[in-house]
Amino acid sequence: MEKFSLSEINDRIAKDSKFIPSLRDSIAEVIVGQHELIDKILIGMLANGHLLLEGVPGLAKTLTVSTLANSINTSFQRIQFTPDMLPADLIGTLIFNQKTSGFETKKGPIFSNIILADEINRAPSKVQSALLEAMQERQVTIGESTYKLAAPFLVLATQNPIEQEGTYILPEAQVDRFMMKLKVDYPNKDEERQILRSSARTEPLKFKKSKIKVSVITKAQKSINDIYVDEKVEEYILNLVFSTRNPSDYDLEDLSHLIENGASPRASISLILASKARAFLEGRGYITPEDVRFIGKDVLRHRIILSYEAEAEEISSEDIIQRLFDSIEIP
Repeated sequence: MEKFSLSEINDRIAKDSKFIPSLRDSIAEVIVGQHELIDKILIGMLANGHLLLEGVPGLAKTLTVSTLANSINTSFQRIQFTPDMLPADLIGTLIFNQKTSGFETKKGPIFSNIILADEINRAPSKVQSALLEAMQERQVTIGESTYKLAAPFLVLATQNPIEQEGTYILPEAQVDRFMMKLKVDYPNKDEERQILRSSARTEPLKFKKSKIKVSVITKAQKSINDIYVDEKVEEYILNLVFSTRNPSDYDLEDLSHLIENGASPRASISLILASKARAFLEGRGYITPEDVRFIGKDVLRHRIILSYEAEAEEISSEDIIQRLFDSIEIP
């Protein structure tokens, strides 16, 4: 058995994560502010997870994702979901070729490294299922042939507020497949002033040529598996997840009637992976409780199903998660 060496892991992660500052700088040349959002999108990509973005139009969600794709020299597709969309519009279809008297495969926009699925809840459930299957399996079946999707493969889906007309609510089981649900907020006044000065122009923004190769990202995704998780931090993550299922076991009896369903084991896996990716961003070979707290709300907010009483009392999943973080002992 190999001898465990934390300093060796630290050195290796510090070396493999050297590209992160230049990647952040490259994105910051185009995107003003939104540092936390950018870091969390990078965490999703490094942890090989998919993200659900929620926010009003005009907050540079599309620009952020396309800038990220340009910064690492990968292909990018923005797919606008509509009520009349078919699964074939997403994954592709077989087309009859009269010259050869045979069928040819026409691949859809899903065959890209980074996908922005705009207004995913405007598409019918068949299309949502086709996207979520591709996300889970990382492969697509067209006719009788199966095609693997190129790595890295990252889906960022935006969602309209449910109260708008013409939307199809994403089932909880499907929402659970997203590693994190990110809330995109308005910029502050200084940031918006900077946006005015840099973006209030008639010509489109110009992107610099990327120097970061895709192979660097895929290597980073593999390096994340080596990041050390202490048993105490592991226990902290398990306590957080189990407290959503059995609040009374953690002296949180008042939350029992507010939670219909707690977080699934997928939440525990996502918390570990996202925490490892955060440690990688910071150039560390081990995770800390602070890493867990940094991504905790984003991993859990869409996985806690509230009861009717919670909705009646206008208590959100964020309020409950904050209580958990305040109550569960930090190692």
